[in-house]
Amino acid sequence: MKKNFFLIASLAVAALTTSCDNSGANNNVVTADESTAAATETSQPVIENPNVASEETNAVASADAPVMAFEETEYDFGTIKQGEVVEHTFAFTNTGKSPLVIESASATCGCTAPEPPKEPIAPGEKSSIKVKFNSAGKMGQQYPTVTVRANTEPNIVKISMKGNVETSNIPTAGAEGPVRRN
Repeated sequence: MKKNFFLIASLAVAALTTSCDNSGANNNVVTADESTAAATETSQPVIENPNVASEETNAVASADAPVMAFEETEYDFGTIKQGEVVEHTFAFTNTGKSPLVIESASATCGCTAPEPPKEPIAPGEKSSIKVKFNSAGKMGQQYPTVTVRANTEPNIVKISMKGNVETSNIPTAGAEGPVRRN
């Protein structure tokens, strides 16, 4: 009981000592030079993000930067049965003026596996990214996406597959319980 009383009393004292008292007059005089200095000190630091075009660059890429130009960024595989594996190759060309290096290619789920090229792609050269989608355990509309990170501007490009996965012919539990297969 005493511990609870001391805990509550301590919290009340802490709240009273840290609360603001705005009723008193502020007698501090600040000159114009001091106010601008104070404003610059309290402003938030600028965070530079290479993936976001700033107002200064006006979204213009470097003249020598590599450019990844895909023939298609989305592939519709239609309707497949559950458990089937769909493979598609996304072809692209480096239309920039410097070698293109793919740093990574990652999928949104474990059902999709991208295979990007490991070697740099010279300007004007064609290459491709092979993507495999395994529909095991998937049903309905699917939209697996692969995020490709490269030395381009912007450095992230997304490619995707879409389609419908139908359930397999394996019976499942019905209204009368599980189905027994012999």
